[in-house]
Amino acid sequence: MTASTSGFEGPSTGRTTAQAAQPPSRPAGPLHGHLTTTVPRELVHRAAVAEVVLTGWRRLGEARFAMTAQWPRGHSFFTPVNGTHHDPLIAAETIRQAGALLAHAEFGVPLTHRFLPQELAFTVRPEQIRVGERPAALDLDVTCSQIRRRGRRLAGMRVEASVLREGRLAARGRFSFSTISAGGYRRLRPQHVLDAAYRPLPPAPAAAPAAVGRLCPADVVLSPAGGPDSWHLRADTGHPVLFDHQADHAPGMLLLEAARQAATAALDRAPVLPLALDCAFLGHVELDRPCLIETRLLPGAAPDSPQTVLVTGRQEDRPAFTSALTAAPPG
Repeated sequence: MTASTSGFEGPSTGRTTAQAAQPPSRPAGPLHGHLTTTVPRELVHRAAVAEVVLTGWRRLGEARFAMTAQWPRGHSFFTPVNGTHHDPLIAAETIRQAGALLAHAEFGVPLTHRFLPQELAFTVRPEQIRVGERPAALDLDVTCSQIRRRGRRLAGMRVEASVLREGRLAARGRFSFSTISAGGYRRLRPQHVLDAAYRPLPPAPAAAPAAVGRLCPADVVLSPAGGPDSWHLRADTGHPVLFDHQADHAPGMLLLEAARQAATAALDRAPVLPLALDCAFLGHVELDRPCLIETRLLPGAAPDSPQTVLVTGRQEDRPAFTSALTAAPPG
């Protein structure tokens, strides 16, 4: 698993970018010492190299892969919770990137295809995600299941990952998605959102950052909706992380962040450390229409026990996504 070398945490498994450039059937070329780089940003649907967390991968079997990743000690958006723990949502981003990379690099999905997420979920172990003196070096054990094909091409699958840090389980999660050609995607989407004249709604006034567990107003993705348990989604398409590249609908990670912020407000305490988050995507959340987000705190949990908040996003009277977030008890 991981081992500490040269003053940093260094994963021992994975396929480097230099190896990835070669077809899987060819032998890998020589490595240059212990140099580390990220995987190609295009394979994980990121425009900025700085937002790539995966550092390598290799195939272990027909549907099992070893991957490596690194979480920085600080991040412009995935900021440490209370200054002590890596943001658990970076685990979700890591698993999302794993699914995208394997779809393209190992299952032959063209880079021009679009992904339709269906679910993204994770659990974390707080004692294993503490921020240390070095970036967290991670090993991922990834299995692909529910593999669906359209002819010879991948149509969708589920990716399940265990995230290990120094050989100990730090997080576990899954990502299910479908893939569709660019032409099929154009036929699926409303024509107006693909036109050059399309414009999303301007960002609404942000909720108070402290109420939703953020420090910077630019990172707030909720706007008051007039009730204590309801919010409007605030989508700032200029956000450098949530909208790392142009999108015609709300990205999945934006919806996970909305669920986290809404749950924080519902619990009326910050910061909140998510222990688990399970999100189902029921359709595209359009950027040119309001999306109402409602919360419901599940009863029965003792004050010193984890609490679960159900979060629902609705657009034009239809459910757009649902999420269940379980938060660590205060303190």
